[in-house]
Amino acid sequence: MKISFVIPCYKSGLTIGPVVDEILATVALRPETVPEIILVNDSSPDDLASILRHILDTRPSCVVVELARNFNRPGAVMAGLAHVSGDAVVVMDDDGQCPMPCLWDLIDALEDGADVAIAKYPERKQSAFKDCATWLNRKMTELALGRPRDLEFTNFMAMKRSIADEVARYENPYPYFTGLLLRTTRHIRNVPMEERERQAGTTTFTFRKMVALWVNGLTAFSILPLRFASFCGLASAACGFAYGIFAVVRKLLGADIQAGYSSTIALILFLGGMVLFSLGVIGEYVGRIYMCINRSPQYVVRSVTKSGVAAP
Repeated sequence: MKISFVIPCYKSGLTIGPVVDEILATVALRPETVPEIILVNDSSPDDLASILRHILDTRPSCVVVELARNFNRPGAVMAGLAHVSGDAVVVMDDDGQCPMPCLWDLIDALEDGADVAIAKYPERKQSAFKDCATWLNRKMTELALGRPRDLEFTNFMAMKRSIADEVARYENPYPYFTGLLLRTTRHIRNVPMEERERQAGTTTFTFRKMVALWVNGLTAFSILPLRFASFCGLASAACGFAYGIFAVVRKLLGADIQAGYSSTIALILFLGGMVLFSLGVIGEYVGRIYMCINRSPQYVVRSVTKSGVAAP
């Protein structure tokens, strides 16, 4: 059995060497298993490129994919999936948090009938900010993509080659990995394990990236925002119609109605805000259609280099 490991790399010069060594040591426990480690350099600004070249010179079974610029984790993962050749594909992080000794639990789940096996951590070793982002993203995918409530998506997963190939066939910009998996298969299983502490450095998941991920997930595979905008417009129209009937009835009954400047301004601002919100949602979808027509790339590969060290 051949296992392909896809690892997007960014600012991980201190951790990627030990991560690769641990993968090779873990796979060596089962001699019938052949590893393939695909390291995707997402145009990291540090000296990661030279470290990856050293890994190619000293470790077997490695492939380094250099991207022409930074495309963030989803684009880097898609670039890695395009170069896999294994029977199973493992997607993991470059910071050493993924518990590599539990790799075989994921592989066993695939052999037991799952299409995708994902680590489930009872306690996440991450900041409160990232916990909040994870919770928001989870609720969004439950609402927009029909994600099961008890299903966790984390940084360590294994999938069958057929699933990886289907995900890699997605050619449009703004790939959203969770949505791609959910639309490909429902045979997704969580495997409990303990997450480890980050070996070095800090997270590169910024507030801007969190917002971009949330918007991408909400609009990539769902028209829920358009329906929400339509509902808000209908509700505003219904409220305006009801208030008009109420004002006419009061006038017919002889009530002395004073002109209300504040209420009028508040109503104008509310309706104007809803109109602009709806236009913004529509504009987001139109913009994505434009990017798809222009065939904006998910990633651009600068070079692909294979290890010069023969496997033992």
